[in-house]
Amino acid sequence: MISTKTFASIITIGDELLIGQVIDTNSAFIAQELNKIGIAVKHRVAVGDEWEDIWQALDEESKHSKIIIITGGLGPTADDITKPLLCKYFNGKMMMHTETLEYITNLFETVLKRPMIDRNRKQAEVPDVCTVLKNEVGTAPGMMFEKNDVLFFALPGVPHEMKWIMNNHIISMLSKKFVGEFIEHRTLLTAGVGESFLAEKLINFESLLPLYIKLAYLPNYGMVRLRLTAFGNNKEALSNEINQLFQNLKNLTQEFLITDEDEPLEVIVGNLLKQNNKTVATAESCTGGYIAHLISSVAGSSAYYEGSVVSYSYAAKENILDVDRNILETYGAVSEQTVNAMVKGILKKMNTNYAIAVSGIMGPGGGTVDKPVGTVWIAVASENKIIAKVLRFRFDRIKNIQLTAANALLMLRELIVDKP
Repeated sequence: MISTKTFASIITIGDELLIGQVIDTNSAFIAQELNKIGIAVKHRVAVGDEWEDIWQALDEESKHSKIIIITGGLGPTADDITKPLLCKYFNGKMMMHTETLEYITNLFETVLKRPMIDRNRKQAEVPDVCTVLKNEVGTAPGMMFEKNDVLFFALPGVPHEMKWIMNNHIISMLSKKFVGEFIEHRTLLTAGVGESFLAEKLINFESLLPLYIKLAYLPNYGMVRLRLTAFGNNKEALSNEINQLFQNLKNLTQEFLITDEDEPLEVIVGNLLKQNNKTVATAESCTGGYIAHLISSVAGSSAYYEGSVVSYSYAAKENILDVDRNILETYGAVSEQTVNAMVKGILKKMNTNYAIAVSGIMGPGGGTVDKPVGTVWIAVASENKIIAKVLRFRFDRIKNIQLTAANALLMLRELIVDKP
């Protein structure tokens, strides 16, 4: 199998990315979309609003990649320097793009119904050496340049604007220009086993993989995703080969396998509930509604998710979930007795087939010798069965909450699969 890769580089621009004020989700989306059409991302580079740094990144990345995608710095304020820099980089002159100006004018006068100032009008100025990529969900158009057989795309940093231009212009353009190259991924999810153990178990499997197929280990929240990635120029042969290898991988990890699809845990659990025509509700203390957020973030979850009670205080546990006050005073909120009472209470209140209850100490304060920070009790229940488990995490508050939610969903999955 011959592998012929087309490489791309992603350059994200903005001081806010470097100081952690904004999380870069643009690169992830761009990389995913490029992978779908067989283009591999060589580098992802983040730079601040500094002329020299951006210029250097353009020079450096164009040595490695045929496609450079830039996001950020196209706005109307003084710190948005990408457009004038690109004009100089490609030896152009700024000009007013009539079609964009008409669109922006109509947007302000007809849709927004507010006056357009000079800063807004300047959004329609572009280098005369670019191809303008219309942006119908914002005011900053995208731009395409070509230099030394390398394509450069400059996109707004606003995620929904970037996605619109990618989906409506760039992906179709690149699909036509770069043909005959394919990337195939297959992903499975395991739980109850560590990354090191899996790597040891798969050492022979991994050693026999051809050079154009790689195995990646992606641990997160007590689970490990295994991803096979294959590169080649014959899609049918590539799919057949990776499918066979993926089947072998599933056989080798069968005892730990959660799903052979690349999907999050809340989707896996939701699909199980839908398939079995069952419902679930949640009672959350330490996670503050995070489990509810995960479940309800899935489209169509209203078919199986009834709702949640965030019972943070003793009073809420007692008054809403009917947890006996004596249980709370004797054993405390973070106890097997309390989460068992919570899960019974939410089952009764919501009249669902299944329920989850969690109570713990997320930190950074609040821990004791007997119940240190990171101590969490989780209970899952059906009408006939309750399973409770204590876990002890050692991370910060957010990570502890995320781990609690993941383990609660894993426990619910196990209960559904066992069909008590």
